Amino acid sequence: MNASVGRREIPGTTLFDGAQARKGYALNKMCFSFNDAANREAFKADEAAYCAKFGLNDAQRAAIEARNVLQLIAAGGNVYYLAKFAGIFGLDVQDLGAQQTGMSKDQFKAKLLAAGRN
Repeated sequence: MNASVGRREIPGTTLFDGAQARKGYALNKMCFSFNDAANREAFKADEAAYCAKFGLNDAQRAAIEARNVLQLIAAGGNVYYLAKFAGIFGLDVQDLGAQQTGMSKDQFKAKLLAAGRN
């Protein structure tokens, strides 16, 4: 069966489907580990070793180093797990959304508020 049959394409959007979940398994598993404060500290102490421990591929490691949400999503990252990673740096989901849309956080929040009024 062709997985793309009936699949809705959204320009500029990476859909998190089964293929993306498999692609990002190691990345998402690592980000999930950040629920534990000791793991967050271990990551901050030696990012490369921590990424290697989870078997991240070159694209995933590069995206981690760049702190680039769109690259992380393209590398199989799920935004809910990526929020654990972003939290290490004091960022929240609105910061991630702002980065994804190329807006400032204040612009992104205003857009969300405006959308809620419609």
